[in-house]
Amino acid sequence: LIWVCGFAVEAIADMQLRDFVKTKKPGEIMTKGLWRYSRHPNYFGETVQWWGVFVIALSIEGGIWAIISPITITFLLRFVSGVPYLERKYKQYPAFREYMKETNAFIPWFPRRKS
Repeated sequence: LIWVCGFAVEAIADMQLRDFVKTKKPGEIMTKGLWRYSRHPNYFGETVQWWGVFVIALSIEGGIWAIISPITITFLLRFVSGVPYLERKYKQYPAFREYMKETNAFIPWFPRRKS
């Protein structure tokens, strides 16, 4: 169930982004759908899938060692290659800087109110 939820989040976020890119204007930022609640819902979905695999692995002897995979992918996507790379890339756009003030970077949550 955990893996399926992660897959659904990643697939929906990727589909929403694909559709947005087809009509995107320069400097425009995706802020609809799952992207309203997380600046990187596709990366979040990916990590949830890995945590689901870990939970499945717990059913076998030594499965606890599978925890290395979700910890690694979560760390890499959140702090090394995924989120930080795109945040630096898009921070030049005023619309993205506003989006950063309102929307969580990784874990989906309700948007903060504009001050």
